[in-house]
Amino acid sequence: MVPPGGIEDSVEGRAVSTSTVNPRRWWALGVLATAQFMVIMDTSIIGVALPQMQRDLGFTQGDLSWVFNAYVIAFGGLLLLGGRLSDLLGARRVFAAGWVVLTAGSVVAAAAGSAGVEIVGRAVQGAGGALIAPASMTLLMMLFGHNPKELGKALALYGAAAPAGGTAGVFLGGVFTQWASWPWIFIIYIPIGIATLAATGLLPAVGRRRGGIDVLGAAAVTTGLALAVFAIVRAPETGWGSAQTLLQLTGAAVLLAVFLLLQKASKAPLMPLSIWRTPGLSISNLAMALLGAAWIPMWYFLNLYLQQVLGYGAFASGAALLPMTALLMVFMTTLTGRLLGRFGPKPLIAAGLLVLAAGLVWLSAVEPTGTFLVDVLPASLVAATGMSLAYIPALMSAMASAPPEQAGLASGIVNTTYQVGSALGLAALTALAASRGANRLGDLPALTDGFSSAFLGAAAIAAVGALATALLMKGKKSSAPAAQEPAADTEPVSS
Repeated sequence: MVPPGGIEDSVEGRAVSTSTVNPRRWWALGVLATAQFMVIMDTSIIGVALPQMQRDLGFTQGDLSWVFNAYVIAFGGLLLLGGRLSDLLGARRVFAAGWVVLTAGSVVAAAAGSAGVEIVGRAVQGAGGALIAPASMTLLMMLFGHNPKELGKALALYGAAAPAGGTAGVFLGGVFTQWASWPWIFIIYIPIGIATLAATGLLPAVGRRRGGIDVLGAAAVTTGLALAVFAIVRAPETGWGSAQTLLQLTGAAVLLAVFLLLQKASKAPLMPLSIWRTPGLSISNLAMALLGAAWIPMWYFLNLYLQQVLGYGAFASGAALLPMTALLMVFMTTLTGRLLGRFGPKPLIAAGLLVLAAGLVWLSAVEPTGTFLVDVLPASLVAATGMSLAYIPALMSAMASAPPEQAGLASGIVNTTYQVGSALGLAALTALAASRGANRLGDLPALTDGFSSAFLGAAAIAAVGALATALLMKGKKSSAPAAQEPAADTEPVSS
């Protein structure tokens, strides 16, 4: 990563303006925080629109999760490639390219007239997000890495954009779906994308670097993950022991093994395998994967319970989830950082996952004749408390475990594991819910039984995460990752 103010010209061996602090760095942070806000909102804004999209586009109950999974698989599977492209082509270029791709995907998703086209649009959106996210973190470190105090403040503001995006997505999804139509949840990205592209001049420009791009590795990991999720989602219909399911799961395992072999053999791998020898990195990423595998299915099935069982409209469903998301945002921005500084990550991650599991067990008691105040609100607030305790400590633990020169790679890995955990968890729990009746639209007791089973399954995942953290993670204080030094093959800054 390049320090703020300039980099070394390795060809000529001379310094290029290394002491200048970007005077527009706080305006630039606004652009980056907006990007984080919108990328996270893209995962939450669809929730309350799912039932209407299902009716209009002909999704089956089991396949409906692909509206979410298509985005998450593309996002998680391509994050490492996005980080590599950011290093090689320049973070500002990749950031801008990501917004072009995200905006194009939004156009496709908004105009979709069939389930297949909608899934393609969501995948394109995810690919755009995979370019934006790592480039944003690189740019933030370039802007504020010169001053640890400013860096901490910038990271806090950037981090707060994530829960704010989740909150806004839930609310705006309800507003657009209720009083306009579901395509508007994608149309909103078009003017924002254009405005963000116009504002990229505020961001620092960095020249290209020499190096290769592991396209085969990116293709192998993304295709392998997609095939694994597809097999798990379809297994209730085709049978877990059927030749089709076994062949798909075997193919997924082969592709992921090929990815690992490519990383071992490549001179410029997306994910150097040596990083996994870093103490603490594996367990931090395991905690993030299990956190995503429990949290995202909870949010997904809670939306369906509110609308398909309790009969809430889109706006009412979005409003019902606002207390949970608001609590999440407030706790993450005010409480979690203080607790992290006092206790370190291990107790917060373990306690957070355990509290999340308790909230999910409570949610599993939902009734076909339930009410929001009794069946949803208190349990969802408990679950949100657990998430707010665990997420930032797990993220910071994974990043702080890596040496400074690999902090960017560690950031890409931990974001990837969270997204992959989310996709696989949702696929597995969708299959579980379907096997218990969640695919019987109109049969409220069967739907409720299916959703209840999914909540219990998510609770088990969170409990496993808490146990693994308590047993395997070493107790230590967290620290923000340090800014990276410039690479030896960096070319001069270009405008």
